[in-house]
Amino acid sequence: MKRNIGVKVLILMLVTSMFQFTNAQYKNKFKIVLDAGHGGKDPGNSYHGYVEKNIALATTLLVGKYLDKYPDIEILYTRKTDVFIELKDRPKLANENNADLFVSIHCNSVKNLAPFGTETFVMGLNRSSTNLEVAKQENSVILLEKDYKEKYNGFDPNKPETLIGLKILQEEYLDQSIALASIIETKFTKKLKRNSRGVKQSPLWVLDASYMPSVLIELGFLSNKTEGSYLNSTKGKEEMAQAIVDAVLEYKKEYFDSSSSEKSNTVQEANDTVKTTTVSKKGITFKVQIAASGRKLETRSSNFKGLKNISREQSGSLYKYFYGSEDSYDEAQDRLKEAKAKGYSTAFIVAYKDGVKINMSDAIK
Repeated sequence: MKRNIGVKVLILMLVTSMFQFTNAQYKNKFKIVLDAGHGGKDPGNSYHGYVEKNIALATTLLVGKYLDKYPDIEILYTRKTDVFIELKDRPKLANENNADLFVSIHCNSVKNLAPFGTETFVMGLNRSSTNLEVAKQENSVILLEKDYKEKYNGFDPNKPETLIGLKILQEEYLDQSIALASIIETKFTKKLKRNSRGVKQSPLWVLDASYMPSVLIELGFLSNKTEGSYLNSTKGKEEMAQAIVDAVLEYKKEYFDSSSSEKSNTVQEANDTVKTTTVSKKGITFKVQIAASGRKLETRSSNFKGLKNISREQSGSLYKYFYGSEDSYDEAQDRLKEAKAKGYSTAFIVAYKDGVKINMSDAIK
């Protein structure tokens, strides 16, 4: 009985969040929730005298200060001082305020003191050992909270696969999350000449529970003494904050501003080798999105684990790659199974009507 109630609540949350996201462009202000990782009794990483909770907070406050100059942007903070905030309350603030973006800022560390560079995470089910270690680190704060098993519905931070049940919620915003993450990493590399370790997907609770495009930024490794020194410096905090601001503004212009809404809703078919013309009677076609990256790849099968009929679209600085193009949702599900069998575990189906992307709920009703 409890499980049925939980399912109904989850569906209601999904419908509500989809409605909120669809209407986001009609709001007067672009609302961003800035989340400084850790805080209070949870210091995060500490190496060489550099403390994550302090660097994350200082950098986050600078991001907010710089963005506050724009009258059409509203900033909300999960914390503005050195206090402990339960993990569940961070995305909850964003959800309750119908935010357009959730940006969480952290610092990385590993036992090996050599690695360095930035990483930006979006929600996903990638099971690489490196990504799971980050997930365990960032989710482990749950264990500091009283009655955490009840609060997080039995979620164990050492078993990120327990997040699978909410995957459908995040897929609605995955494109936008990856786009923002890609822009952020590009700003770090091109503007600051930082080493980028890329955009990654990992099962992080703080991203999974937020019902809007969300990213978690790892500014660098405090375990690397040189990088930690830079991130702890006034110059480092200011430069990293400004790069994040520049990325947010570019994302906002591409995906939110009314002046670019027509552009962002127009599908730019960039397939150099395969041109799909199949259209259903309703004008609806289904494709399987298998990847999104800042790299432009040729659509030949050798680049996609042998899959054929690959198409590519460009959206801002991001390239999206799709497998197949079907006029039947059932056939698209077959393509999805094929893609996942090839190793594209986070692939999902998207729909187009007369060449313009639409919500799946509108496509299959």
